Amino acid sequence: MAAPDAVLWDLDGTLIDSEPYWIAGEQALAGHYGVDWTHEDALGVVGMALLDAAAVLHGAGIPLEPPKIVELMVDHVVEKLGEEVPWRPGARELLGALGAAGIPCALVTMSYRSIADRVASSLPAGTFATIVAGDEVQRGKPDPEPYLVAAGRLGVDIERCLIVEDSRTGLASAEASGARVLAVPAHVEIPPAPGRSRLPTLEGVTIADLGRIAAGETVDQLAVAAT
Repeated sequence: MAAPDAVLWDLDGTLIDSEPYWIAGEQALAGHYGVDWTHEDALGVVGMALLDAAAVLHGAGIPLEPPKIVELMVDHVVEKLGEEVPWRPGARELLGALGAAGIPCALVTMSYRSIADRVASSLPAGTFATIVAGDEVQRGKPDPEPYLVAAGRLGVDIERCLIVEDSRTGLASAEASGARVLAVPAHVEIPPAPGRSRLPTLEGVTIADLGRIAAGETVDQLAVAAT
């Protein structure tokens, strides 16, 4: 089974379980200003471009402009990642296997470059051939621009790439790009859809598994688990 020409990775919730860092930061900021910000509210902004998420927080009552909210949130997450990078099961192993096989990977995240670099620095040099961060694109997810930029930098056809995502917003971006897509849900349920591959974890996933999806096969283990 042929492998994809490249694998494009979301970061938060896909490679690392950092959503609790973001949620805790949002709730602390909201609490400081006496704003009610529930766990469900936090899940509603998962995967959004940071300025868009900050606009939601501002609209909920936090009396800071979105850029300042983003600055505070990014500083919080960078600090937490300095204490521990919470890898999701199987993520580092699959990245290592792709690197050994010579399949280029890109990190495509709505987190800012400081966060992406912090995570990338904890991996072997060259793990990611390129990084597209949220502060480096004009239109963030759910727009397909971030993934199209990554494919362009790699010099590969987006339709021959595989994207791994965990959020609905990220999936909208990935599916609109024209790539094959694998959903690995973390904190937000991902519903089934025609042609949408879903796995409960990256643990034990092989390059051959990715090749099947890249070739057009739908692999939905969550649908099997629900029956």
